[in-house]
Amino acid sequence: MNHPTPTLADCRALDAQDPLRPLRELFFLPEGTLYLDGNSLGAMPRSAPARVAEVVTQEWGTDLIQSWNKHGWFAQPKKVGDKIARLIGAEPGTVVATDSTSVNLFKVLSAAMNLSSVDHPRRRRIVSERSNFPTDLYIAEALCQQHGFELVLVEPEDIAAALTPEVAVLMLTHVNYRTGAMHDMPAVTAAAHATGALMLWDLAHSAGAVPVDLTGAGADYAVGCGYKYLNGGPGAPAFVWVNPRHADRFWQPLAGWWGHATPFEFTPDYRPAPGITRYQCGTQPMISLAALECGVDTLLAAEAHGGMAALRTKSLALTDLFIELVDEHCQGHGIGLATPLDPAQRGSQVCLTRDEGAYAIVQALIARGVVGDFRAGDGQRHKDILRFGFTPLYIGFEDVWNAADQLRQVLETGEWRRAEFNTKHAVT
Repeated sequence: MNHPTPTLADCRALDAQDPLRPLRELFFLPEGTLYLDGNSLGAMPRSAPARVAEVVTQEWGTDLIQSWNKHGWFAQPKKVGDKIARLIGAEPGTVVATDSTSVNLFKVLSAAMNLSSVDHPRRRRIVSERSNFPTDLYIAEALCQQHGFELVLVEPEDIAAALTPEVAVLMLTHVNYRTGAMHDMPAVTAAAHATGALMLWDLAHSAGAVPVDLTGAGADYAVGCGYKYLNGGPGAPAFVWVNPRHADRFWQPLAGWWGHATPFEFTPDYRPAPGITRYQCGTQPMISLAALECGVDTLLAAEAHGGMAALRTKSLALTDLFIELVDEHCQGHGIGLATPLDPAQRGSQVCLTRDEGAYAIVQALIARGVVGDFRAGDGQRHKDILRFGFTPLYIGFEDVWNAADQLRQVLETGEWRRAEFNTKHAVT
């Protein structure tokens, strides 16, 4: 190291100077818990319980079906979508909050395959990263089987070479869920377009975590998650974006009534709504959408403090600090680093590796109040992962120091070897 390792006092001083520190008060955070799993499930906004109660007791309980008009329920997917658009470099009216990430991916990948089949009928290949999130690969595999396409999986360093004239769509997750490695969105999108392929991005670990500019990058399609960095609650609606140049060219395959041009005319034939509205399907979950809007509003509150640029600066400072502290305090305990050291290639998480006991170490940390999670390796290229998310809205520098110190103690005492920490739960 070229400088002394930061002390606890140094971290407290950084917190005192942090312009984003007031945003922590927007969240309910259990006392005695260091929550480093917001990359999997965001913390609950303090505004969410009252807002959800209002929807349940007043809008549903009292106003009943009138709420579709009286309280704007019908327009809520596009209203929340417009708020998300501000976080991902999208224009108003091009994002809708709806369904799940998997369902939205099915919609846009189907549309992309149809688009390519018309414009480039000889292109019959989808390329993705081998370590992409499994649901993305499963959806792609199913669609390839249905439409006679081929799914080709490659390592990150082989993506450019895989962009051959046969490729219809390049489908990538912007920030890798397992390692936290981040693709250069403009460069990768340009490379795909240079070979005639369409570019589809999954922003599940990007939206609300890192600056994203879909419009500037010239991407074609994007989907993302509502319950991670957007803090929308478990199972929150996801979102979908389609570049306006493509939106009206094709139906999406789930042609439900909410995507109809005039749903309350109840015609027997389907006429798709213009633009992103056609990417809706069935009746929207209003209670969940209300909670999601509370979560998105916590991100938009950061605009008064520098917005996504300020969040990114703090995120990198937090992850840099954690990497440095673990390197200094956990030497000799077999801890490796899967996350890139280069800030330009890193999302808002740090993923550590260990040949033995990664799951048990995470469980021992959780018992101490430090909540991260575990992701299994593949027995080949990827090792087991101890995964820690650093959400700058509510994580501070003292939190990082304490998390690293608790990890040191778990390793030094060997308490992770206890039987209760080695019993696998259904959700890891």
